[in-house]
Amino acid sequence: MSAGNTGTDLSARARSVLAALVQEYIDSGTPVSSRWLAGHGGFGLSSATVRHILVSLEEAGLVWQPHTSSGRVPTDLGYRSFVDLLLEHRLAARSTSAVEARLRQAGSVKGVLSNVSHELSRVSHHLGFALAPTNEVVGFEHIEFVPLEGTRILVLVAAEGQQACHKVVDIGERVRRSELEQGAQYLNREFRGLTLGEVRTLVLEHLREEQVLCDALLSRSLRLASSTLEEMVPRDNVFVDGATALFDEVSDDEGPVPLATFRALLKMVQEKHRLVRLLSEYLDVDPGSLTVVIGAEHTAADLKPFSLIASTYSDGRQTGTVGVIGPRRMRYSLAIAAVDSVSQAVSRVLVNHSPPPADDARRTPYGSV
Repeated sequence: MSAGNTGTDLSARARSVLAALVQEYIDSGTPVSSRWLAGHGGFGLSSATVRHILVSLEEAGLVWQPHTSSGRVPTDLGYRSFVDLLLEHRLAARSTSAVEARLRQAGSVKGVLSNVSHELSRVSHHLGFALAPTNEVVGFEHIEFVPLEGTRILVLVAAEGQQACHKVVDIGERVRRSELEQGAQYLNREFRGLTLGEVRTLVLEHLREEQVLCDALLSRSLRLASSTLEEMVPRDNVFVDGATALFDEVSDDEGPVPLATFRALLKMVQEKHRLVRLLSEYLDVDPGSLTVVIGAEHTAADLKPFSLIASTYSDGRQTGTVGVIGPRRMRYSLAIAAVDSVSQAVSRVLVNHSPPPADDARRTPYGSV
């Protein structure tokens, strides 16, 4: 996600001054003065020249002054320009043998992704998350029940993009074809226009209310649908670690972020379907692609105090997502490098199962700005 040509419209000197200002503000959390920039920025410019550049940056909406006598702090647009500068210097991500070795210790995909969220949180000191490959936001098309020999039923679920799943279920009783067709027709009417995630949620809700269902045909149809949807859209597909780190680090430019904002964020994390849908609006589906969303760029109002960095990975068949959520004043270079490298490592672990390359774990894929 990009804000356009804001960064590239700047002169080389202005880009350097902005990068130094943003980096110092990230490190210190205090407004940055022209005197500090002139003395520590390494530009070889006078304070007067730096002040002139800061005025132009302020006019462009990239920095602002909390008080007339204070230094400047970056706006969300300023952070965006800084991140775009980082991405211009982005090199191919290198794996680290230590990270891959830790991921390979897990005995399942769930274990790998749980380790990923912990690894990202540990390195970035932000909330780390990992989403398993999922069909949750894919549109439901139709379901079909086909009687087989004895008491076995073939359940077919079709979704957008020619995706389909089938499962044979032994229900322990013989059922007439007409009853199965009637049940499938009812579900197809009920679920028309919904996503697979929404269908699965409705099926589970109806099954929890089964004691009030008097219709045996409906109850049987729901159970058959649930058995196959569980394979197409697994419930445990979002892994999160480090949520408490946000309480320690996040503040806006006027003080701590309100508790209600944290609650809204944590609620969204708990409402896994909403998080998956939100990320689907942002992300490029190509494995290894990187997305950075900063503050006001979020479509969800309750995420505007935060920045999100995410990357896609592939398990050889489908794509999933890993990333971090943290304050707008996050260490973007570190967080981008962590997300970029971990997404590459996850793909290698899930696809190749080959020993990781012996890269230096201390190397980062980013040059200086």
